[in-house]
Amino acid sequence: MMGATLSVPELVAAAQANAKMQEGRIEETLVLMGGQHVSESQIEDLSAATVALELVAVDILSVFEARMQHHFKRGPFSRKLKSLLVQAGKADLADRLHQYYLAINVLKHGKGASYRELLNTPSHLVALKPAGDVIENEAGAHASLIDITLPNFFDGLTKTILEAYHFLEKK
Repeated sequence: MMGATLSVPELVAAAQANAKMQEGRIEETLVLMGGQHVSESQIEDLSAATVALELVAVDILSVFEARMQHHFKRGPFSRKLKSLLVQAGKADLADRLHQYYLAINVLKHGKGASYRELLNTPSHLVALKPAGDVIENEAGAHASLIDITLPNFFDGLTKTILEAYHFLEKK
């Protein structure tokens, strides 16, 4: 669905539709889990929907970056875009974009520089889970360090991407 012929706004709309579906699955599963007995299949459904939502978030930011990279000669896209936004008097957009960039980096890579930066500069946009609360499963995989299921995370991410897209396209 994320073919090369679609524009960034069209790709964002497709990602938003996919995210809404995953958020609906998460909400439905949480309602079902509200009872006394939580089944293994409910836990698996919740996990699968959450992972799918994480993948949509990672994908849309990665696609945005790949499509907009041509605005900069070379080097780290997010840093160059942040700097350009700040220079243009769009510090709020630069900060939001940076916070979402860090969150997506944590989703992709786990603990590291982005995780530490989010720990040191808490944001109302991103809910960080303490590393000690993340439990590895039998296969050695771990749950996410970012709570992407919070209301408005995905909407905020895509709104920020679209604002940055329109900024770059007008420059």
